Amino acid sequence: MNRFVVVGAGPAGLSLALQLARAGLPVALVEASRQFSRQFRGDALMPCGQEALARMGLSDLVAGLPQRPLAGWSVWVNGRNLFAVAEPMGSLQPCRLVPQQLLLEALLAEALQEPLFQWQPGQAVKRLQRSGARICGVELADGRRLEADLVVGCDGRQSLVRREAGIQLQQRGKGLEVLWFELPGPLPADLDGGFSTHLSSGALGSSCVGARGELQLAWLLENGGPTPQRTPQAWGDAWTQLLPPPLASLVRARAGELQGPLRVSVQVGLAERWHQPGLLLLGDAAHPMSPVRAQGINMALRDSLVAASLLSRAEPKELDLAAAAVEQQRLPEIRRMQDLQSAEARQGHLVGDSALLRGLLARGSALLGPVAQRVWQARQTPLREGLAGALPAAELAPQRTNSISW
Repeated sequence: MNRFVVVGAGPAGLSLALQLARAGLPVALVEASRQFSRQFRGDALMPCGQEALARMGLSDLVAGLPQRPLAGWSVWVNGRNLFAVAEPMGSLQPCRLVPQQLLLEALLAEALQEPLFQWQPGQAVKRLQRSGARICGVELADGRRLEADLVVGCDGRQSLVRREAGIQLQQRGKGLEVLWFELPGPLPADLDGGFSTHLSSGALGSSCVGARGELQLAWLLENGGPTPQRTPQAWGDAWTQLLPPPLASLVRARAGELQGPLRVSVQVGLAERWHQPGLLLLGDAAHPMSPVRAQGINMALRDSLVAASLLSRAEPKELDLAAAAVEQQRLPEIRRMQDLQSAEARQGHLVGDSALLRGLLARGSALLGPVAQRVWQARQTPLREGLAGALPAAELAPQRTNSISW
């Protein structure tokens, strides 16, 4: 019987471990932290991520969590609305904002009910264990060793598992430096509940009312420069120059309550390979995503579904072939999503860097807005829905046993 060690209890790792345990396979989930609270986590479940969770049989679990459907999307240039599109934009489901911490806690609660699931919180992986050319387990920081027929690295964009395995990360496009702010709720009831992109002189940012009723603000740093040293009031003034009313008035009035900035450095890339004997990488460990359209969590969930389907059916001698098949099936969608994210970023930079173009769009929004909307919306369908045929039709393998010795 195949034994699995999953490193990293994010969306990919937790959902994979749960699926494998439900399929009757022993799995140990190792996580360096003891709790899931973190300042920056993606909360947006696109229809493609919701589809993955539904295929895992987790729709009811997600429906029971606090959440907020996103109202829509809008783009503002020099304080004028260029266009606005309401959810669900032709999809069966709207984008939903679900606090990721609560989603992870709910997934863990489900996994803890499975007899073949072993939870290892507060345990960093020190190194990978090898037998010849094959990875055969992990050594934890406390010196204990966990043996495995397959180690699955789901430990994020700075993956220790990837580095320990000697797998290089190939960069795709320019990195992003984002300053993240939060204005705690409650917010005015009439505040727009959509996601807005704002372009103005020398500034590019976004705003969104988050899953917990807070206002989230993201300020893009040009050329990765240093973080501006400003007081909360000065940041409030800076945001006032970028945001349209009444959002600008709200931020100005409550500038003293602004939390942040938290600097988030994002490098988009692809691991040169996702697997080697005894090892598989998933999620941001295999393909760090841009924050554009929350593809990190949604692609991680789709990785997990494909991996669980293939790994749960593999015989011991077939595990490496199954791991290779995961990469083969997932790579086309990941490449496509990263290309679309890059196109979205290029368009934002094109408008943000050109005062002439911004002025033209702002003054001619009545005529140019519908054209810009069609161009923008053409990219959104795959970013929301994923690629057709990218997910397996097969169910997981049936349960096999109820006990194991690690």
